[in-house]
Amino acid sequence: MPLTGSCLCGAIRFTAHGKAANPAACHCSQCRKTSGHIWASSHVPDDQLEISGDVSWYQSSDKARRGFCPTCGASMFWKHDDDDHISFALGTVDGPTGLTLTRQIFTEDKGDYYDLPPAR
Repeated sequence: MPLTGSCLCGAIRFTAHGKAANPAACHCSQCRKTSGHIWASSHVPDDQLEISGDVSWYQSSDKARRGFCPTCGASMFWKHDDDDHISFALGTVDGPTGLTLTRQIFTEDKGDYYDLPPAR
């Protein structure tokens, strides 16, 4: 079953076809700055993500860019220039995702204002 999602104002909508990858929560400083805390996402191959609306892209490093809504500012997508998949923010998915957060990445860069549970 495809996952659908949108930004806060509804100007950007997407459908992720196929099986979305197990999601990860990223604690890097860029994800914290763009989302206000951590950024949880999943991804699908580029050709399996259908996007409607005028996404604004910001080249956040020399290797990756982030897609957001120019109207409401919702942070929605992350794309590494050399990868053949695109990540979408799980918070933008409409309804249940059926996914389970399986990884926490860049935990060494996490904010000092929260703790993470010990790894199992």
